[in-house]
Amino acid sequence: MNIGIMGGTFDPIHSAHLLIAEMAREEFNLHRVVFMTGGNPPHKTDITPSSMRFQMTRLAISDNPYFADDDYETKKTEKSYTVRTLEYLKDKYPEDELFFIIGEDSLKDFPMWYKPEEILKMCTLLVFPRTSHSALADTLNEMRIKYGDNILPINAPIMEISSTEIRDRIGKGKTVKYMLPDKVIEYIKENNLYGKRD
Repeated sequence: MNIGIMGGTFDPIHSAHLLIAEMAREEFNLHRVVFMTGGNPPHKTDITPSSMRFQMTRLAISDNPYFADDDYETKKTEKSYTVRTLEYLKDKYPEDELFFIIGEDSLKDFPMWYKPEEILKMCTLLVFPRTSHSALADTLNEMRIKYGDNILPINAPIMEISSTEIRDRIGKGKTVKYMLPDKVIEYIKENNLYGKRD
């Protein structure tokens, strides 16, 4: 099988995450997309507890039979690195091809990731645009020269939704309807996440 991997802090998960995963699934014939909620990302602090972010992810993907979740990262106490997660997934799906979904911004930072060459031995990178399709094409060409051809673009629209914006809107009491699934909005309300700030 072809297994897609959608990783992220998901604080909270939102509609752009879901649409990108679905478009990648269709374009690259992915039999499943596994959402890996980041447990303890090395580059982020002051985030919502991992158990709550994982639960929001589970709620968000619950109506798509091609989507699955995995709590490997959220159960860890040490820092989460992509190469370790991929080693775990290669053990879990030894006969399958892995496709790791990232954004254009993450691709630009890829040389600074922990063991990027090892990552690309285990998976193909699928990259969605964040600023423009031409900028993505330029970054792809640069990275392919450095790392090889298993870095491919996702033919997806540029979406401006971000978790930061969602948290800010909730903090200001503004609507986030249609920016994320209703089940996630209800969970945020029930648990008073990102509450209105002074």
